[in-house]
Amino acid sequence: MQETGLEEGFLLDLMVKVFYRLGLERASEISHVIKLSVAIVDEMLRLAQELKLIETLGQRGASMTAEMRYTLTALGRSRALEAMAKSEYAGPAPVPLNEFVAQCEAQSIRGEVLTRDMLERVFAKLTLSEELMAQIGPAVNSGQSIMLYGPAGNGKSSIATAITMAFEDQIYLPYCFEVDNQVITVYDPTVHHRIDKDEFLTEGLRRSSGSDRRYVKCHRPSVIAGGELTLEALNIAYNPTSRTYEAPMQLKAVGGVMVVDDFGRQRHTPQEMINRLIIPLENKVDYLTLQTGRKFEVPFDPVVIFSTNIPPATLADEAALRRLRYKIEIAPPGKDLYLKIFARCAREYNLELTEETLAHLLLDLYPNQPGAEFHAFHPRFLIEQTISICTYEGVKPELRREFLDRAWANLFSKD
Repeated sequence: MQETGLEEGFLLDLMVKVFYRLGLERASEISHVIKLSVAIVDEMLRLAQELKLIETLGQRGASMTAEMRYTLTALGRSRALEAMAKSEYAGPAPVPLNEFVAQCEAQSIRGEVLTRDMLERVFAKLTLSEELMAQIGPAVNSGQSIMLYGPAGNGKSSIATAITMAFEDQIYLPYCFEVDNQVITVYDPTVHHRIDKDEFLTEGLRRSSGSDRRYVKCHRPSVIAGGELTLEALNIAYNPTSRTYEAPMQLKAVGGVMVVDDFGRQRHTPQEMINRLIIPLENKVDYLTLQTGRKFEVPFDPVVIFSTNIPPATLADEAALRRLRYKIEIAPPGKDLYLKIFARCAREYNLELTEETLAHLLLDLYPNQPGAEFHAFHPRFLIEQTISICTYEGVKPELRREFLDRAWANLFSKD
């Protein structure tokens, strides 16, 4: 129990809440829920018996593996209700804050190096220029913040998403951590993709797994937020009904990548968003506050990527933009790159791209459309529209001139 780093009273409160909420009876069942070894749970049960919080129900079955069963006494139920009045959390035991911090430092994303081959592998589905690749690689390896900017429809979001998949290291994240006997949950199945399995085995229950089960083995996390992002989402979330806390998005992204897509289209101004993140971006630490007013320090260890189609100079002042270390323009493709993108998309959809089709596109459609310029999303848009038209007409998908004209008409809105 002592090696958990948690107070004896805190552990007993957690156990009686698990008894009360889930109606468990055996040490192995409790061990599975609170993620502590059966040996530790046995120690907690002996202490709870001494304090008259539980009583035995006897064994079920006569086999060698049959376990003793327990239930709460009246005193135990009273303590469970008192503990739930403070917090209704009844799940995996937390790790102490200092241990969480040490684990984050040991597996910092700045410790993983991405090579050109690794980046080219995750960008394999994109067609990027050599100049752009030469900018992205060093920026990602720096572990610093990155701003991707440029006109809409040229791959900023796709590049940011690909970067989140480039990191290959596996890390350990706790289900939750503890500050002043308050539990802050971190592990989120919608964000964290676990590698290990959370299996409940009926055999070998007293055999050590060799690792602290309060941690989950995951891929490096990626958290993506768009226009719905608010300043409140960057602060610790408190549920007044259950009296429980949830880590903010940047803490769930610790050791991974945090993408702020459509930056500048949030409810709060870009200046306010950057001001909130200035200290974390500079010092790699963040400060969170409990309902009691207790402020505590946590690691800030994601690579933060801002993606915007708004000119950076209009987003925030120079001092704020200076905190965003790498500013990479994702410009519209030139003619050669555009043709490569179009040819690649055609191959993906098993369509023949003829010189006649390209000539019609480059010499007739673009020049005769006021303000039209190449954008990276155009080829896929036109090809998918053409396939839909062919399906409707009941003909084999083909980049025929008249079909392409109809697809082109859907690309622009009339004034």
